[in-house]
Amino acid sequence: QVQLVESGGGSVQAGGALRLSCVASGYTYSRYCMGWFRQAPGKEREGIALIDGYGSTSYKDSVKGRFTISQDNAKRTLYLQMNSLNPEDTGMYYCAADPGRTYCTGGHWGTVRYLYWGQGTQVTVSS
Repeated sequence: QVQLVESGGGSVQAGGALRLSCVASGYTYSRYCMGWFRQAPGKEREGIALIDGYGSTSYKDSVKGRFTISQDNAKRTLYLQMNSLNPEDTGMYYCAADPGRTYCTGGHWGTVRYLYWGQGTQVTVSS
């Protein structure tokens, strides 16, 4: 059974930091395109950070310079380090994996390319 399990969310004040983790199980964790998505209340789920199978990363402009996506293949874990958080970062955060692709494409900023999703972890940033 394939599972992606996120953790690390919570409530912080503006300017604070959190590190999200996403542990994969039930499939061969290898060189795949993976992403972190965010869904704010009343809004669509949006891609905010991608990492390809060889560690190349890309970010949505609104998080660039503040968030860092990384992975530890030995631990089957994807991370999102989030610094300088602001209230606009509030939302449910999801990790996703596309085991069919090593390299991420423009289409991976949307949701349809991903086969596996986690259940989400809530991040709330207060001003």
